[in-house]
Amino acid sequence: MEAKDELVGREFRHFKGGRYRREGFAKDSETLEEMVVYRALYGEHGFWVRPAKMFFETIERDGKTMKRFELIEDNK
Repeated sequence: MEAKDELVGREFRHFKGGRYRREGFAKDSETLEEMVVYRALYGEHGFWVRPAKMFFETIERDGKTMKRFELIEDNK
């Protein structure tokens, strides 16, 4: 995986199909856990946060293993 600063502004595809742009990183004020801040590129274009370990994790759905968010390489 690329250095995290290089991923800011890059687009990702969620395993359910939605496209999102990484806006930055933050820390949870209570736990200091690293969070990913990202924006939907559809609908209301809302901001979302998710723990970094969850954002980057590999999941299993319907017997298939995949990344929760896959970097879209063509938007560098």
